[in-house]
Parts: sequence; C-alpha cells; structure tokens
Amino acid sequence: MNTQTTPSPQVALNQPRASVTLPSPLEILITRDFRAPRHLLYRAYTTPELVRRWWSSDLGQMTTVEIDLREGGHWRYVMQDHQVGEVGFHGEFRQIVPNECLVMTEVYEAMPEGEAVNTVTFQDHEGGTRLKILVKHTCQEHRDGHLHSGMEEGMQKSLDFLEHVAQSSH
Repeated sequence: MNTQTTPSPQVALNQPRASVTLPSPLEILITRDFRAPRHLLYRAYTTPELVRRWWSSDLGQMTTVEIDLREGGHWRYVMQDHQVGEVGFHGEFRQIVPNECLVMTEVYEAMPEGEAVNTVTFQDHEGGTRLKILVKHTCQEHRDGHLHSGMEEGMQKSLDFLEHVAQSSH
C-alpha cells in the first residue's frame, strides 16, 4: 500500500473555485478553471499514483486507487476518512477520449442504489484548462442527497490538490 501524501497546496487569495450549478432536476454541474494545461490535468485525473495524491485532499488517506482506463474498464477509490472511516466509490468507464472527455458511472459504496453517470470534459481555456463534471443521477432524491452530503467542501479541496498535482507532475 502506498501511503504517499501530498502537502497541502498553498491556496492563494485568487485561487479559482469550482462553481456548482443544477442544470436539471437530475444533474449537478461542477465547473472549474485550472492553470495547468489540459494534458497534465487529464494525466493527473487518470493516473493512479497521481489520483492518490489529490482525490482525498486532506480529509483522509487513500487506501485503494484502481484505474483500468479503457472503455468497459473499471475504477475504484477507497479512502480512510479522518471522521467517518472507510469511504469507497467505484464505476465503469463508458467512453474515453484522451485529454478531452471521460464518461463513467459512479457508485458510492455506502449507497449502491444511487449510481450516477459522470461526464468529465477537459477544454483549453485562457492558457489553462476548464474542467466540467456533469453528474447525472437517476432521480432528484439521489441528486439532492449528493448535494447535501457535504460533497462541495471536499470537492473544492480535492480540486485545489488536483491543481497542485497537475502543475507539479510534468
């Protein structure tokens, strides 16, 4: 088990923040601009040893990062959360366009009936990358549960770490 951790990134006053919007009763759209170029951001998003450094931010320790990056391949992330214990997610890649788009299912293992489909796009934007994550749930109850789970705070921290890892991984 790799227990490598990434030091907390310094958050500048002008640190970009992700916006979270609700385009439909089933969807959550997360948008964030990064200074890192698209290929480095994609690499940090899809390479197990790099995901291990950013996904849990400072909220816990990653214990499992498995990525079979091919259509039909599976992924699984498990972290030991400092407050709630083990937290796991898994899914299947449905579409992969390297450096541009990932479409994958996502299942929070404590609530397996709440499978969502995530469409992650990487777009060149102002010398960096605009990352969009569209999360489509099967019902509004699951979407609202996701929203009220505290995911936004953890996601903001994780994306700060993703920025740091992407910029330092070339």
